[in-house]
Amino acid sequence: MTEHTIPSERAAAISKIRTAMIEKKMTQAELADTACCHEKTVQNLIAGRQVRDQTLFDVCAVLGLEFESIREAWSGAVISGPMELKGEGGLVAPVYMGAYTKAAVDHYIGTYLTVRPSFSMPESYVAYRTDIIWDPTWPSLLFEESGRPDVAYEHRGRIYVPASSMFVHLVSLTKGAMRMIMLSQLDQTGYMRGLITTLNKQGAVLIPVCSPIVYVQRQDIADNELGEIAPGHTCYEAYRTMINEATTQGYAKLID
Repeated sequence: MTEHTIPSERAAAISKIRTAMIEKKMTQAELADTACCHEKTVQNLIAGRQVRDQTLFDVCAVLGLEFESIREAWSGAVISGPMELKGEGGLVAPVYMGAYTKAAVDHYIGTYLTVRPSFSMPESYVAYRTDIIWDPTWPSLLFEESGRPDVAYEHRGRIYVPASSMFVHLVSLTKGAMRMIMLSQLDQTGYMRGLITTLNKQGAVLIPVCSPIVYVQRQDIADNELGEIAPGHTCYEAYRTMINEATTQGYAKLID
């Protein structure tokens, strides 16, 4: 039987995948389950056999690896041009993210006050900070949350901008768990309004939740504007108005 020879570049990519699995203490079976593929597919990947780009992408997303560098090493060649899964020259997002250019979306770059209803405290709101930057290594807008009262659940992810839509999508993916926020495009007043769909811990279980959410582009955000905002707080009425406008002005609709 002919021995299967792995090119050095692909071997380097496999080494990164193995290292990430060790760091996250994941077995091949656990990686396959989280990446939504068959364990045999992961075995083929670790053995250096050809797998689909989507499999590589899903594995990289689970392990926190940069897809482009792994894909390039896997193919043994630098991917150039406007590729569907790569983007171009650090200035054009991949096709699957909307193929938007940095110049077309640079007005999104900045800091945002983020407000949504509290999932655990009735008649209250949660306010935190979201920063949006351009990531040239994986050309796309990147968002990162901070200042949340539940620090362990702060999210970091990518922004998808469909070419023919009035909405953008903030998506975070962690070990197969996805959270998506659908927002109206940034308007001249610095607002984006829409819906968040995620999971919320209720006792011993996580349950799906959906609520209106508002982003306001700001130069500065005071500490007392963040956290759990209950009735009587100085920001409460302003936040209640912002959330109500998201549904009453047609940016989102909740159906019982």
